[in-house]
Amino acid sequence: MTINQIVRNTVERLKSEGKVWTPDLYAEVFCMEAKKAGVQVEDCTGIERFTLLLDKKTLDEVKQYRVRTTAELIRFLISKLGRLNPSEASMLVEVLIALSRAMAQSIDLLHNPDASALAKKTITILETQGGKTQLELLKQAWENFLSVYDDTFLIKLSSFGIVDRANLKKTVEGLENVKITSPSKDNSKVASLLMMGLSPSIAPTMDDELATLARKVYDNPDYIDHDTFENEIKMAIAMRIALDKKSVNEMIRSLDELLGKLSVQLIDLIEKSDISTVEIREIKNNLESLETDKSGDFKAAHKRLYTIASALEEKVEVLSKDLKFHNEKVIQMGSKITALEEELAQATHAAREDFLTKLYNKRALDEFMGHKEAEYERHGRSYCIAMFDLDHFKKVNDTYGHEAGDMVLRAFARILKEEGRTNDIIGRFGGEEFLVILGDTTLEGAKIFANKVREHVQGAHFMYQDQRIELTVSVGIAQRDAYSSLGNTIVGADEQLYAAKKKGRNRVEPA
Repeated sequence: MTINQIVRNTVERLKSEGKVWTPDLYAEVFCMEAKKAGVQVEDCTGIERFTLLLDKKTLDEVKQYRVRTTAELIRFLISKLGRLNPSEASMLVEVLIALSRAMAQSIDLLHNPDASALAKKTITILETQGGKTQLELLKQAWENFLSVYDDTFLIKLSSFGIVDRANLKKTVEGLENVKITSPSKDNSKVASLLMMGLSPSIAPTMDDELATLARKVYDNPDYIDHDTFENEIKMAIAMRIALDKKSVNEMIRSLDELLGKLSVQLIDLIEKSDISTVEIREIKNNLESLETDKSGDFKAAHKRLYTIASALEEKVEVLSKDLKFHNEKVIQMGSKITALEEELAQATHAAREDFLTKLYNKRALDEFMGHKEAEYERHGRSYCIAMFDLDHFKKVNDTYGHEAGDMVLRAFARILKEEGRTNDIIGRFGGEEFLVILGDTTLEGAKIFANKVREHVQGAHFMYQDQRIELTVSVGIAQRDAYSSLGNTIVGADEQLYAAKKKGRNRVEPA
């Protein structure tokens, strides 16, 4: 599979999931498609190279939090820096600067002038301890480089050997073993093109003699080198031209008959018209005089057509005025349709969004689950469904009022967004129940995500009118390939949620 095909698969997948395209989301989905296709892309293996430099404890934390991309690794390390004491943070910053300098020096050795220039600029800024603004601009420059980098020029080498995008050295070494040989003479392609040229371009059928020669050359392409072939091909060309001329003459006669009938009808129309003028009567006389001329050539046909066009010009002018009037009506209707389409788009968006939490509503969740189910049936991509329910939410409404309950629901929605990945689908299933669709995620990965949300809720400060509201959440999880249908998977997640409630709440099931 080629990189272009992987890109097309990535775009189709993003469209089917209905997500807003971002560089991070595109890179993540692209790497998934590349891995699925068995293609190694250097940009997708960057995190493996960097994690080899981490200590075992940090590496275990990276795996636990499902860090998948280089950008996520950098954010994770920055977050970890904030939790260290100043001395440890300083040491880690020095190590990260040294790591970045080594990476930039490595990139400088690559055979790409843009990447080398950016690498040298990175080393300079690191050595001079550039400020936040310089680092942000440098980060943006690297992101721009990644978004426009194109290595399709390597395809030009495919005619000389196997192109390995992940190993340029291997590709160049493979070119050394290519042996250029002179192609053997093959008349089959020439014979095929020659027979296409002999086929009449206008005449509907081929003459028997032409067909015989075509069959002879088709069966034996080397007949082209025969001494008698030159004379035979000259005769065949002359015959082909004669057949085309004959067909043209027959078409001209048919056209002439049609023009004659049209002239009679036009003359009859002019005679019956109440608006006949001197000019129209003159056209009528010209048509009658031309009717006596039966010469079968294109020049006569052209004159007849010109005469008819001139006679119809005045009639068309009246029709044009009517069309202009109706066109204005059509434009007005088009404006109304555009306005209605905009209103429909707004209504469609509102129909998919929960008015309180601004998450997807149940209708939108059902639609997305339908997309995921189609991917599962077509490609075998499993997914997990996590059902969240706020514990003792009725008590919050009874104690503090429904306004406090709405505040809690909005705050919990923000927590789900913060902990969710860009490709996770988050929505309000109803009341205090929320549902998250975790694509390409195992049951173990879904548990990690659910526990992160649970711990976040337990440690959060839900404040209403200077009063803190203690809140916990219970979670039920189901993996699609463990059930016979999508409906059973949803029921399974709901049953696991019920089990979490029954076992004391503030827990994730299956645990």
